[in-house]
Amino acid sequence: MSTRALTLGFDADDTLWHNEVIFEKVHERYRELLARYHDAATVDRTLFATEMRNLELYGYGVKGFTLSAIETAIQLTAGKISADEIQQLISLGRDMLEHPVDVLDGVVETLTALSGQHRLLVITKGDLRDQERKLARSGLAAHFQHVEILSEKDEGSYAALFRRHAIDPARFLMVGNSLKSDILPVLALGGAGVHVPYHITWAAERVETATQASSRFFQLKSVRELPEILSTWSASL
Repeated sequence: MSTRALTLGFDADDTLWHNEVIFEKVHERYRELLARYHDAATVDRTLFATEMRNLELYGYGVKGFTLSAIETAIQLTAGKISADEIQQLISLGRDMLEHPVDVLDGVVETLTALSGQHRLLVITKGDLRDQERKLARSGLAAHFQHVEILSEKDEGSYAALFRRHAIDPARFLMVGNSLKSDILPVLALGGAGVHVPYHITWAAERVETATQASSRFFQLKSVRELPEILSTWSASL
């Protein structure tokens, strides 16, 4: 690895592999289950409010989502939901945890091209066991030197990660699909961010903040474009 090597952080869900499409399919089945009690908009709004209220206790991931879905179903049916229907919700959660890991197009080729030149890290959040399982099943683990599974991705958690791995923010670039979790905190700390949007964004990850004014911000249509952008950016350092 050359002296000009950089440290590159990669988000996992919806950056390395598909994730939100799995949640969206479960949301559709959830709305169908509660359709005789409430319209879809009410179900979505109430479930999201429950998830946000429980986030501090349950954290991110399928397990917290499943508990919030059961709580919301009990609330919206005034306790009339049956044990069989609750079992259906538990089964949906189990199916999500057992879902095959579908790596996004271009990820394998991009990681292969970059891993010999730079230090690569996975920096994700969510349930520890589930994220470890997905990384193992993705076949991508060998490309990364470190894996960080955080409870939150904000300025404080990134700053602690930089200290832990002796990372110079000026030579760090984060790649991810979420402006809120992957890009804005890193830009605030002096690093660079590459936003690769996914076609579905969870409501909790949506922000209105513009970042285009920063010379350390890049937005790509595909992760395949990363090596070219990286070459240009690193030459300016």
